[in-house]
Amino acid sequence: MTALVFTGVALRRLARDRVAMFFIVLLPLVVILIVGATIRGQDSFRVGVVEPGTPLATGLSRALDTSPALETRTYADQGAATAALRRNQVDAVLVLPVGFDERLLSGAPVELPLLSTGSPGTTQGAWSAVSAVVADHAALVQAAGFAAERTGTDPARWLPLAGSLAAAGDRITVRTESAGGAPDERAGGFTGSAPTMLVLFVFINTLAAGAAVIETRKLGVYARSLAAPVRPREIVFGEALGYVVLALGQSAMIIGASAALFGVSWGDPVAALLLTGLWAVVGAGAGVLSGTLFRTSEQASAIGPAIGIAFGMLGGCMWPLEIVPPALRTVGHVTPHAWAVDAWTTVLSRGGGVADIAGQLAVLAGFAAVLVGAASWRMARKLA
Repeated sequence: MTALVFTGVALRRLARDRVAMFFIVLLPLVVILIVGATIRGQDSFRVGVVEPGTPLATGLSRALDTSPALETRTYADQGAATAALRRNQVDAVLVLPVGFDERLLSGAPVELPLLSTGSPGTTQGAWSAVSAVVADHAALVQAAGFAAERTGTDPARWLPLAGSLAAAGDRITVRTESAGGAPDERAGGFTGSAPTMLVLFVFINTLAAGAAVIETRKLGVYARSLAAPVRPREIVFGEALGYVVLALGQSAMIIGASAALFGVSWGDPVAALLLTGLWAVVGAGAGVLSGTLFRTSEQASAIGPAIGIAFGMLGGCMWPLEIVPPALRTVGHVTPHAWAVDAWTTVLSRGGGVADIAGQLAVLAGFAAVLVGAASWRMARKLA
């Protein structure tokens, strides 16, 4: 019970610190939003279509709308579509010119301008998706033109038949497979940023919270407690438990808020729970240890987050380790962050379960044991 008293005191002290609450509650969500929106993995593009309302133009517009890679909006004129593009209501605008049907059926070349003001990646993605649909539509027109040429009839007569044959015919299926096994690529968007920010901020905030241990010791709280029938290990356990509760609370907030606000799915619940719990213990050990290593609370508040950010950079919280040289990737795995990020990548990007991340969990358990053991030993010495 005595240990729980120290836990409660530590948590109440933290709740009264408005600066700490900003870094624990608000800042992680803001960073997840910014990073997720910046590197979002787009699987569909919003394309506005300006079409004259003729049969072939309308058919192409419908084909674009049925593409899983596109979300289309039809506009009556180019001015309205361009205005929507400026307001970021669409990623690109495809203009089907007047006389589209006549030129297409006559075999004349038709230029289809694709307007975009977005990033090169978005423009290229939208262009690729639109080009694929246009190529399929052009194939139908060519087939109808071929039949019309052989029979001496109107090409428009053969378009329905060409479409039905294309829908009923066998298609070539292309399957891709990674030669090195399942890819380790991190998911894009909020699904990629939320778990890495969880790893980063839980560690940073527990390190910075080590300042509370220093202040409590300076105020003589520990010394007065030891004058009562309280053993040092109860104080150590109570403080460590407070840090675990802090880390679990922040983790739960990030998981719940990112799921509700950004639609992040956290994968297998058992794997996510084990990973979150182990990382909370890792953070708690690092936080209590920082409170025994630094001399002043100012040092813990200033140097602790800097160390956490450096570990986060080495461990892949800011960028995937797949893009760095092998030597730096090896150095990154000296930190617990890299193992945690690898495990989250397996759970979220590849649908992995507990068995798939057993190795990472074992390594994180080792880090937790070392950090908690070192923190307990250092703090017991300070209390002696």
